[in-house]
Amino acid sequence: MKQILQSLKTGCTEIADVPVPHVGQGELLIGTSHTLVSAGTERMLVEFGRANLLNKARQQPQKVGMVLEKARTDGLAATLGAVRSKLDQPLALGYCNVGVVLEIGAGVEGFALGDRVVSNGKHAEVVAVPRNLCAHIPEGVTGEKAAFTVIGAIGLQGIRLANPTLGECVVVTGLGLIGLMTVQMLRAQGCRVMGIDVEAGRLDLARQMGAEVVASPSAGGDVFAVAQAFSRGRGVDAVLITASTGSSEPVRHAAKLCRKRGRIVLVGVTGLELSRADFYEKELSFQVSCSYGPGRYDPAYEEGGHDYPVGFVRWTQQRNFEAVLDLMASGALDVAPLISHRFPLERAVEAYDLLASGGPSLGIMLEYPGVSGEPERLVRLPEATSSRTAVPSRRRSGENKCVVGFLGAGNYAGRVLIPAFSSAGAELHTVVSSGGVSAVHFGKKFGFGRAATDAALMFDDPDVNTVAIATRHDTHAAHVIAALGARKHVFCEKPLCLTLTELEQIKVAVDRSGGELCLMVGFNRRFAPQIEKMKALLQTTAEPKIFVMTVNAGEISAEHWTQNIVVGGGRIIGEACHFIDLLRYLVGRPIVQHHAVALGRHSELAVTGDKATITLEFADGSVGTIHYLANGHKAFPKERLEVFCAGRVLQLDNFRSLRGWGWSGFSKFNLWRQDKGQNACAAAFVEAVRLGNPSPISIGEVLEVSRVSIELGEELR
Repeated sequence: MKQILQSLKTGCTEIADVPVPHVGQGELLIGTSHTLVSAGTERMLVEFGRANLLNKARQQPQKVGMVLEKARTDGLAATLGAVRSKLDQPLALGYCNVGVVLEIGAGVEGFALGDRVVSNGKHAEVVAVPRNLCAHIPEGVTGEKAAFTVIGAIGLQGIRLANPTLGECVVVTGLGLIGLMTVQMLRAQGCRVMGIDVEAGRLDLARQMGAEVVASPSAGGDVFAVAQAFSRGRGVDAVLITASTGSSEPVRHAAKLCRKRGRIVLVGVTGLELSRADFYEKELSFQVSCSYGPGRYDPAYEEGGHDYPVGFVRWTQQRNFEAVLDLMASGALDVAPLISHRFPLERAVEAYDLLASGGPSLGIMLEYPGVSGEPERLVRLPEATSSRTAVPSRRRSGENKCVVGFLGAGNYAGRVLIPAFSSAGAELHTVVSSGGVSAVHFGKKFGFGRAATDAALMFDDPDVNTVAIATRHDTHAAHVIAALGARKHVFCEKPLCLTLTELEQIKVAVDRSGGELCLMVGFNRRFAPQIEKMKALLQTTAEPKIFVMTVNAGEISAEHWTQNIVVGGGRIIGEACHFIDLLRYLVGRPIVQHHAVALGRHSELAVTGDKATITLEFADGSVGTIHYLANGHKAFPKERLEVFCAGRVLQLDNFRSLRGWGWSGFSKFNLWRQDKGQNACAAAFVEAVRLGNPSPISIGEVLEVSRVSIELGEELR
């Protein structure tokens, strides 16, 4: 299928061939008929992409601060690599989609095949969208009109926050698509409306759509005098700011226009350098509206499909969609005059050139040819110059091949894992992602032969003998079992699984494989050069050792998927397993006892399980403590390991600096750039597959570390 993508690095827009997305639980697969280009949001993205690196930094000063902090702790080279990788990934544009339901995911009710629906899907021939972001299109509302629904819902949510009553005087500042639709919806609610904009054509449209008065601050007139006359000398009751500008003037003007105790709602984007006196003297209220309404950015609502009870939250984003569509069906909301341009999908690049040019435009409509036949979930990629082709093959005659399929193409897979496997000489065959965009991007970049959205296509392919799993944590166990069942070697990015039940199922799958297949978890730190040096030094003494591992993990919000016990397993299972494995490797003996304690419950802490101390006791008498802390400062090194034994000390800081005290012939081992062993880890696994050797990490250790991690995670809940 065709999808519109934009490069954040260059700002270039392209129409890419992408496999049809996989329809997940709680989702609808929609064949697109129309999409609307968002003149505000998408113009901003295009302009950001086309800006040079310096201007990009000026537009996002907070991100610059994060980059500088990372450079101080991880080093300049690692930081530049992460920034370049982020900018290199294409952005799927669009959020105003209309089409027909092609498939229905598990757990979805209230929709049927063939239903006409509106959603916040991307500019693509086929999209997969969670059910709470979809709504039925009423009879009599065309696809073109319905494409304005999401834009309309943004304006409607701003109106709901302003809470205007019948007969009130309301100003709409910024008469783009959202502003002009807001004018009509306010009129439908019985309000008197004044419109403000700098473009005369938009002022004329506002008059046609019900604005009683219009004014332009750039036409030499006195906007404040006009507003005073409009409000009969009282000041307006409310101002809705739907403009997009870096200036703070719209907010300052709004404060001057309002009556005492008036309301201001920011729907668009403006500067926020406010004058306290303007707000203080009138006791004004100011609120920023969040997108389409309640439920936006709530993973439980959007991804999990958990609706808010109507008795407590009358207007969610989905119900706002329905309200906008009802207004269209009744004729109270007319969007036909807002369409300024129409482009077929194959000319979409022209649409974005128009958008970026600053030429006159309003509603830019994209038209799609319609889906015919079975949706294709696999595309063959063109020949590409990849990092793999630049690496000399390490394969010797008579060796087996490691032909790998990647399941998951997120940031870590694309920035670290795929390049590591490529450098190790693996043959990159198929890359799979649920949406398809990242699979195509990294597939082209690294020279994969195919990109797909259906994992079964890779499991069933006899040419693929190895599967690398880099998907969300809750999918790992099922993918591992399926891959082993398909007689393929498995490299699974941590964690192996999330529950003891899943661990038992994996044990059964391993036993059924007869020990002929490699199963390895990406515990890369044990392969780091400085860890190998520590291992060699520690093996010179049999005396028990004390390990102190401090992990300055950084805060992650309670809403992030990694904190979700069902999806991510929590951070102890999902990340601290790395450090449990690291100590297990350095000691070289089984863990016989383990215990964990977290910070106590507190009103200021949404999550306490990621602020914990783990104690491990080993069969040789060694003891390890892991202080996994999400409440530290980002400027402090992320990982520090200290080892005390036989009157000697080793200290490793952030996998860059290793120092020793009391060791004969050793005092330090420093690196120019951080090396956590990812390349060496992948190379060891690929070599084992080629030569038919056992996994570089024994299955016994993999299962032991996984079990201990799960038990510790459960203990901290």
